[in-house]
Amino acid sequence: MNRLIILTALIFIAMTTNAQQKILVAYFSATGTTKAVAEKIAAEAGADIFRIEPKEAYTSADLDWTNKQSRTTIEMNDASSRPELKSTNSEIAKYDVVYIGYPIWWYVAPHIINSFIEAHDLSGKTIIPFATSGGSPIGPTVKDLREHYPSLTINDGQLLNRPSKQTISSFVGK
Repeated sequence: MNRLIILTALIFIAMTTNAQQKILVAYFSATGTTKAVAEKIAAEAGADIFRIEPKEAYTSADLDWTNKQSRTTIEMNDASSRPELKSTNSEIAKYDVVYIGYPIWWYVAPHIINSFIEAHDLSGKTIIPFATSGGSPIGPTVKDLREHYPSLTINDGQLLNRPSKQTISSFVGK
């Protein structure tokens, strides 16, 4: 009987702790693909959502990865590139968990993700990456983020191309 009471109490504590976590889904989406996934995650997790945007929006010409002179090609070839953000989230301190979503560019997260991370104090938060991609895996992008930000808690994350409701539920732990 005592074991049952203890087990019930532990389950209640775990459920209460999870329910009290404040969650943010922050995402960068150049074409709308990552945005659609971010919205599904936010809805399933009961999270707030924040769009990571460059101060100067990307045009179709900027996104032409086959053009060596396009804005994104130039940015991605410069590891120190940090596109300026349109805005920051002034309430970041209130979140416990931050999902960060992005398309995979040149096998890594776009440098605007670094701009977002560097503009916010994410220490003590659980960061959960998610990505969309035409063919690249998420693993190298997470490895790169961990190498750049070793003091942050960055989970493995998941590649979410056209995910089902069940996949999203599983991803957010519901």
